[in-house]
Amino acid sequence: MASSDARHSCVVGLQWGDEGKGKIVDVLTAEADVVVRYQGGANAGHTVLVGEDEYVLHLIPSGILQEGKICVIGNGVVLNPKALIDEIDQLSASGLDRMDCVKISERAHIVLPYHQALDAARESATSGGKIGTTLRGIGPCYGDKAARVGIRMADFIDPERFKALLERNVEQKNRELASFGEAESLDAQAIFDEYSAYATKLAPCVCDITELLHAEDAKGSEILFEGAQGAFLDIDLGTYPFVTSSSTTFLGLGPGSGFSPRKVDHVYGITKAYATRVGEGPFPTELDGAKGDELRDLGGEFGATTGRPRRCGWLDIPALRWSIQICDVDALVITKLDVLDGLDEIQVATSYGDTTSSGAASYPALADAPIEPVYQTFKGWKAPTTSCRTFDELPVEAQEYLQFIADASGCPIATVSVGKERSQVVRLDPWLAPKGS
Repeated sequence: MASSDARHSCVVGLQWGDEGKGKIVDVLTAEADVVVRYQGGANAGHTVLVGEDEYVLHLIPSGILQEGKICVIGNGVVLNPKALIDEIDQLSASGLDRMDCVKISERAHIVLPYHQALDAARESATSGGKIGTTLRGIGPCYGDKAARVGIRMADFIDPERFKALLERNVEQKNRELASFGEAESLDAQAIFDEYSAYATKLAPCVCDITELLHAEDAKGSEILFEGAQGAFLDIDLGTYPFVTSSSTTFLGLGPGSGFSPRKVDHVYGITKAYATRVGEGPFPTELDGAKGDELRDLGGEFGATTGRPRRCGWLDIPALRWSIQICDVDALVITKLDVLDGLDEIQVATSYGDTTSSGAASYPALADAPIEPVYQTFKGWKAPTTSCRTFDELPVEAQEYLQFIADASGCPIATVSVGKERSQVVRLDPWLAPKGS
């Protein structure tokens, strides 16, 4: 995907998450030495199909499925120790005993039971409508981080420090839970007893990952960075307040890893050939009724983390241009093109009335801003693409659809995914460039 002299790259989602980043990271990992997850928590799920085996990863970078790769969990991640150990154990049960490959930032904050309790209590008590969180405690953990009362991995693996900080926090969190009408208090000692065992198991993985990354860079290693959710769930630039609690874009790489984004050669933006969203919030091109149900069924659109049905709709070019801009994307990766194989017609939102007629990249700041998409209709190709491995093998109508995406977004396309399995990709060399560029 990358040119021969490029060493570092980053994969980011350009929609609302669930774009298929896990598979693309898995494919790119073959060319990398180190894979770094720099934000998010166990609220993200990356699904990768290798042959007949399907893996769903929530915290460990997707690169763990490729042998001999260093897999880094950055300081921008909020880490649930129990969930991480469960994930490691599940991989071991599948024959992938690679705990030695996992490196965890000593500065990463940990998610504890009181974060999950508060997540559920706050979501239930929200009078203005639910945000639609995964109830995994991610938001409350990031809140503690910002409030400077969080517990980091460096604290967690020191029993005395962990116990003192835990007792302080549980006392305060029980008062907060009581204010939501929660009658049952959390027991600091019980949490300490359970989580101390997790700390002991994870301690050998904990290190200064910034030092590690700079050392790997100095010796010529190739580093691949991966974000968790999509650009429109970014805490600052997404569809606030219906967002996650971290910087999901390429801009989050620096603070989430301690490695300079200026050292990254290529940023790959991942977008489906259509669009989906899990949870609440604006979704301008959402399809209601039978057409939305058809896309959901064809694409298997159910959340990898929660199992919730995803909302489905058409590709949104104004939104795509915005996320390409804020993520500084060099090339697109189009996923799930094969999902559209059987459709008679395909629509794409090309503008929001007069508001985007200039072609400028922009998206409303207010979640309830009125948006009226203007659509262009394309003839479907009505032929399977799953066995295609070159651009010329794709149906003509599919080629035209991809060229339109490149032209309308102003961004070249590097790769197209035409199925779940890691081998089902069309890699474009040279990239499919916008006409006239």
